[in-house]
Amino acid sequence: MSHRPQPTSVPQATAPDTGGGGHAMALLVIASCQLMVVLDITIVNIALPHIQSSLGFSTTSLSWVVNAYTLTFGGLLLLGGRAGDILGRRRVFIFGVLLFALASLLGGFAQNSGQLLAARALQGVGGAIASPTALSLVSTTFREGPERNRAFGVFAAVSAGGGAIGLLAGGVLVEWLNWRWVLFVNVPIGLLIALATPRVIPESERHPGHFDITGALTSTIGMVLLVYGFIRAAQDGWRDALTLASFAAAVVVLAGFILVERRSRQPITPLHMFADRNRAGTYGIMLCLAAAIFGMFFFLTLFVQNVLDFSPLQAGLAFLPVSAVIAIGAGLASRFLPVYGPKPFMVVGAILAAAGLAWLTLTDVHSTYAGSVLGPMLVFSLGMGMEFVSLTLMALSNVSPRETGAASGLLNATQQVGGSLGLSILVTMYGTASRNEAETQVPRFLQQATPAERLRFQRSGELPGRWADEVLTAGVSAAFVMAAVFTVLAALIAFLAIQVRPSDLERLQGGGAPGPM
Repeated sequence: MSHRPQPTSVPQATAPDTGGGGHAMALLVIASCQLMVVLDITIVNIALPHIQSSLGFSTTSLSWVVNAYTLTFGGLLLLGGRAGDILGRRRVFIFGVLLFALASLLGGFAQNSGQLLAARALQGVGGAIASPTALSLVSTTFREGPERNRAFGVFAAVSAGGGAIGLLAGGVLVEWLNWRWVLFVNVPIGLLIALATPRVIPESERHPGHFDITGALTSTIGMVLLVYGFIRAAQDGWRDALTLASFAAAVVVLAGFILVERRSRQPITPLHMFADRNRAGTYGIMLCLAAAIFGMFFFLTLFVQNVLDFSPLQAGLAFLPVSAVIAIGAGLASRFLPVYGPKPFMVVGAILAAAGLAWLTLTDVHSTYAGSVLGPMLVFSLGMGMEFVSLTLMALSNVSPRETGAASGLLNATQQVGGSLGLSILVTMYGTASRNEAETQVPRFLQQATPAERLRFQRSGELPGRWADEVLTAGVSAAFVMAAVFTVLAALIAFLAIQVRPSDLERLQGGGAPGPM
């Protein structure tokens, strides 16, 4: 029998014994934190034109308002999960929330581009600390079985629907107030979460160990280089010297990370997690689906505002049904998981998402929201709701309590890195298709343009009106084709890799022995 270190003896805070009400409040606090962190990825999207004019960003540098957050968030999630295991999840959770709120306050008061980018990066650090710890707290606060299934269902619905809620909130805040409030809004929410947490969530055991600093640095730097390489490729092409150098450096650093983790006595990412067939398949599925959902939000936002001429508020409202249908899908999955297991929901959910994206490839300049966007968006959302609750449960199945932080951090990191890398690939597809369409539309425009219109085109290089809509729509359709390929790949992984044993169903139903300790 292998020796396992005993938990450090520390005073344990306990949540008030309020029965179901206490657990409901704990879930509300945890889900509120996850919503705040996840929606921040999209809430700034609608505000970007206002940020650009206010702080003097160039069009190229403007993308870093999003990337600065995504890179630090995805790159540091593994370290955040490990910190909760070693230092105590509740205290680390509170620290991450407060750091996120402070960074939001600084970003709201930013007077130049450098200050805003620094604040966005600091937000990513706070999110990387709070998000994996929040998922771990679900595992340690709720009993395995139906109670934990319901909690994971709520958590997964919030994680999947946060992007749509962020678009709506961004539209409301930009149209009614100004762009700074997409950051200021996090401050009171973060303070309320930090104040409520000690009252409803008990502290977890602190497991002895040390921080794998070398592993943390190599994993973070490697993922940042990989993400940056794809982002650079989308902007400057796959043959760009810096793009190639970033990919080469990422391969070297990530190879070093694997070597470090294989030799470390207490690795930040226990590599034996990948030896579990179901968990490895889950991470692969999440990688593909994150690319699809990031792409869906990004390109539909462009389409409804530029082609359908929606205002920021109208664009936000257009995505509101996404959150409702994701919640429905997550509710169905969490209710029937104990009966059928997660595999059917993984396969069917990915197929529904692929069908929705394939439907969206049919959009053109004559499409309408009700006739061409709403239907496929709802089909996609239903599949995603079913997927996220199943993936969350599978990723943490049979994980020992002291490793839930690492497991949840890895799941979140896979989602963020998959989203960033996938979106960059989709943007590259968009750019290629739109450039090809522009070669067709420019001669047509020049044949019909007035001398004044030709002069404006020579100065700006941008097509006006319906010609620009044709170019954008062609690019968006090509991006949705690639997004659909990602979801088909996710369905294949779910069908071929995931295996659900009778003992897994017994645990989901609240019986049987718990996972390994």
